[in-house]
Amino acid sequence: MASPGFPLWNLGFRPFYLLASLFSAFSVLLWGAQFSGLIPGYLSSPLWHGHEMIFGYTTAVIAGFLLTAVRAWTNQPTASGVPLMALAALWVVGRVLVLTPWFLAAALVNAAFPAAIAVAIAIPLLRARNTRNYFFVGLLVLMSALIVTVHLALRGSFELSPLLGLQLALDVILFIMVVIGGRVIPMFTNNGIPGTNATRHPLAERLALGTVILLFAADVLQLPQTVTAGVALIGALAHGWRLYLWKPWRTLATPLVWVLHAAYAWIVVYLILRGLTGMDLLSGSFAAHALTVGAIGGMTLGMMTRTVRGHTGRPLVADGFEIAMFLLIQAAAIIRVFGGLASSSHYMASIELSGVLWAGAFGLYVVRYWSALTRPRLDGKPG
Repeated sequence: MASPGFPLWNLGFRPFYLLASLFSAFSVLLWGAQFSGLIPGYLSSPLWHGHEMIFGYTTAVIAGFLLTAVRAWTNQPTASGVPLMALAALWVVGRVLVLTPWFLAAALVNAAFPAAIAVAIAIPLLRARNTRNYFFVGLLVLMSALIVTVHLALRGSFELSPLLGLQLALDVILFIMVVIGGRVIPMFTNNGIPGTNATRHPLAERLALGTVILLFAADVLQLPQTVTAGVALIGALAHGWRLYLWKPWRTLATPLVWVLHAAYAWIVVYLILRGLTGMDLLSGSFAAHALTVGAIGGMTLGMMTRTVRGHTGRPLVADGFEIAMFLLIQAAAIIRVFGGLASSSHYMASIELSGVLWAGAFGLYVVRYWSALTRPRLDGKPG
């Protein structure tokens, strides 16, 4: 049900897509400026940068997507009005607290956010007995536990690398992306480009999802890097096969579709680079940034664009603004991953340029969709 007040609070995607895109654009610019020495401290270390992009930006987009999708999946209301305001306020307070010395408050508030979203979607899922999507509740609770783990590790409360907590969170996000991607990318491809015949093969589906689960298990158990590398490389083959069946070469004239295919292709790149890193053939965070900038950045931007257009009564057609956003995020990923790989002497420049391109993509999103997110649907329907 729509809120009778300001349309921003009518449905979950509205505040969370706006907050996430604003935060993403400004925080990456600030972090890049700090990392290059142009400004004093914004975040105390790269670990906090990772924390904010995973538990701040990405979790906000997941929250907006699930609060919107669960309503469609269940035909049950999800948070709107004051409850939605409270969820948004909880997320904002979490972003502020990580900049303060109040360790315990920051940990509790940040962990409370995905837990609160889990409750918000569990209620309509249970009412509708939508068992197919119960696992999202569990994944959000797991994200909450990982936030506590990362904060305690950063505090030195126990002997565990906070990097492991961040990696496990990335594994969870990867699983969410491959599940959602597997559901929507072939459907959007066939709907948007008639005659494409994007297909799904049962073995490819099982291998794609199974290797991500195995990767999470390997990280939890801290198995030898050669084992993790093997799982990653098998996963790259499985996801490459899956993507091939969706026929990405048929999508080049349809930006709202190719952006999702391109994001999924970065998952394959991530798994290859992670495999090479595990075999000591590569070092650094190139694999992680293939996933975060290329896959997460591209897929969230593509899905946020499509969701807003679809749920505000706008045509599912990209214009120059959208094409520019999609090209900027691809350029940010290519430069962040391959710029540093190609030349170590240009590593810092690749980070700075990639950050500017990322901020440009999400800054354009804010400019383009601020009005759509804060005004009623064009067709007068609720939402």
